[in-house]
Amino acid sequence: MQMNEITFASARPVDSYAPGGFRVGGTWRPGSLLLTAQWWEVWAAAAPGEVSTESLGRILRAARDIDVLLVGMGPEIAPVPAEARKALEAAGIGVEPMSTPSACRTYNVLLAEDRRVAAALIAM
Repeated sequence: MQMNEITFASARPVDSYAPGGFRVGGTWRPGSLLLTAQWWEVWAAAAPGEVSTESLGRILRAARDIDVLLVGMGPEIAPVPAEARKALEAAGIGVEPMSTPSACRTYNVLLAEDRRVAAALIAM
């Protein structure tokens, strides 16, 4: 079996996660995050109940560049609140809630495939 190194060009993968934040592209980022291949920002959501249309505003404004949003809901999977899900789907963004560790791994795989992916990650 041949092993190939994954390269991300200019995109920043999630290198690791730990209590209180994430290492993205080699730099520690405290707190919850919104990220795409092009940008990242601190996300105000600290729990699944805080995922909202308002808190996902940057994602909604970038909808033309995003096909799917992976929502890391913390240590356990939880549903995305209905209002936020409806707004994302109306903007043409697929929504996949999962645990934060799963969202980090899936984000990196899709990023390596050069997919139009975004992640909303609640820090654990």
